[in-house]
Amino acid sequence: MRIVTVTDIHGRENKAKWLVEKIKKEDFDLILIAGDLTHFSGRESAKVILKHFETLEKPIYAVMGNCDGKDVLDLLEEKGINLHDKRVELGDLGIIGFGGSNITPFSTIWEFQDDAIWASLNRNYREGDILLMHVPPYNTKVDRTFTGLHVGSKALRKFIEERQPPLVICGHIHEARGIDEIGKTLIVNPGPLFRGHYAIIDINEERKVSITLY
Repeated sequence: MRIVTVTDIHGRENKAKWLVEKIKKEDFDLILIAGDLTHFSGRESAKVILKHFETLEKPIYAVMGNCDGKDVLDLLEEKGINLHDKRVELGDLGIIGFGGSNITPFSTIWEFQDDAIWASLNRNYREGDILLMHVPPYNTKVDRTFTGLHVGSKALRKFIEERQPPLVICGHIHEARGIDEIGKTLIVNPGPLFRGHYAIIDINEERKVSITLY
């Protein structure tokens, strides 16, 4: 399966339109959006972003980010593309998701205690599933801020260490674009689409993952 994954669009319709034009002739199976479709805005702003991806006529799944309005989750649910605290199967690939972030100093819209993240992951996960998160795991290349602090979810890191999913897709920390590993788990933060970044991920039948950052 080939997946186009994006995160941190922050309401930049021009970047969504640019990416759709860039990939519309590519061969891929699925679009995953790891949150922050909007920049502290609601469903109307998210609709504008999603309409461009919908023109590709491919399956889309998304979680909300910590900067998405409360009604963005409602919109994702209405469209049947919400993966927050849910699990879906596409062919033989299972995907679970969790949106928002762990607690930050900034009191943003969607923040959760690590206990809630831990409970959701354990409730929904089945062996071999991939994870679509907004927040990255703690103490990795993909959760390091420009000041050098690691601010990801400790619950997510513990879950990865214990369960070793093949792939975790995340975002949230704009400057931490990259790929890291915890044991056998690959972790990717594609970097923010509002800066022109995205990733293409290939997963074969044995759950071997390859990632290309753009």
